[in-house]
Amino acid sequence: MFEGISAKLAKVFKTLKGQARLTEKNIEEALTEVRIALLEADVNFKVVKSFIEGVRARAVGIEVLDSITPGQQVIKIVHEEMVELLGETSAYIRFGSKLPAPIILVGLQGCGKTTSAAKLAHHLIASGKRTYLIPADIYRPAAVEQLHILAKQIGTEAFLPSLNEKPAVICSKALNEARRRGYEVAIIDTAGRNQLDETMMWELREIVGVVKPAETLFVADAMLGQEAINVATAFHQITPLDGVIMTKMDSDARGGAALSLKAMLGKPIKFIGVGEKTDALERFHPERIAGRILGMGDVVSLVEKAQKVSDEQGARTLEQKLRKGDFSLADFREQLKQVRKLGSLQDVMGMIPGMGKLQHSAHNDPDDAKGIVRTIAIIDSMTKQERLHAQIIDGSRRKRIASGSGTTVQDVNHTLKQYESLKKMLKMFSQKGNLGKLAKRHGVKFPFQ
Repeated sequence: MFEGISAKLAKVFKTLKGQARLTEKNIEEALTEVRIALLEADVNFKVVKSFIEGVRARAVGIEVLDSITPGQQVIKIVHEEMVELLGETSAYIRFGSKLPAPIILVGLQGCGKTTSAAKLAHHLIASGKRTYLIPADIYRPAAVEQLHILAKQIGTEAFLPSLNEKPAVICSKALNEARRRGYEVAIIDTAGRNQLDETMMWELREIVGVVKPAETLFVADAMLGQEAINVATAFHQITPLDGVIMTKMDSDARGGAALSLKAMLGKPIKFIGVGEKTDALERFHPERIAGRILGMGDVVSLVEKAQKVSDEQGARTLEQKLRKGDFSLADFREQLKQVRKLGSLQDVMGMIPGMGKLQHSAHNDPDDAKGIVRTIAIIDSMTKQERLHAQIIDGSRRKRIASGSGTTVQDVNHTLKQYESLKKMLKMFSQKGNLGKLAKRHGVKFPFQ
């Protein structure tokens, strides 16, 4: 989602890197470009003004250390200010002492409340909380049925309301049922509208009065841009919000809402939706997101993703191969299969420090999963000897491989270049332990360690 703003900021910092020292003139020129980048990303103008003033106050007159460049110094300042803008620390749900702890999701129709309810339930179940789902949207066709289907997928249950009952009555009965059955958390999916109206707000007041929620979370569609701030503010006036779930973070939205909501609403973003599946919900970490926006990567999130899908024995075997310089095309194929489990290839590249440029200029299909499938097909068309000894693949072999995989010689050449690049990068990380050190600094065990 932040690709546009990341690319623009990268150009700004590249210009600064060429400067011998920081001056008021080059700082002001850089800040002008940063301001434009933020405004074009649909960040609220008040937030942009405050952010720029904060960076300027810290950057002007600062002494540049001998060990870093002026560009690096400014990146550090911008990163710290952006972390503060996004919320400084990762905020989580406060469950309170009441069982089950009621969590209400509110937002406009189409923002992703129902799927977010199931995603949040999946996340809480994975953390050991017995979680129940309550459908309080009696207006949208099939909303109740959808929540029941999603509940079954994640291994929990959803309340089945009677016909013609009011949402507040449904919630009261559902909470009693959840309490009777020993559930610890109850997530309530409320109705949305295409726009805010008095009927909707009155209904929400009734639900809140009956439920007395431990948390009320606003579900914000990242595609809404600054309008999400206005909608959130209107909800906040009806019932105090405790935080935000930002959906469609994997879309091509410009990112302005995510960068503005905390500052304008005064409430933290607690979770982000990064896909359509029920496990595609992540905790929002301001420092990690700021790092990704500024092209600094997000190693910890990458490691956490890898831990979920990696085979520990396979990781150790790969490490041994890398240390011996034994990484073959067959190993490359296995790693591609692992990457597919991690999600979007561009997202993965964005988490690796220094890979930002490749992320923006990658030679991939719009659906990068197709590019991975094609690469695997190319490797599958090779002989065993070719997969183990890539150096023997000459011109005639490349033509045969292209013909066998239904691709072109250019595709085969590109695959071999990708393989060589990855081989060098993995060898570097294996020898120096760069990823492991960064992960260890954040208390995360890296699979290759």
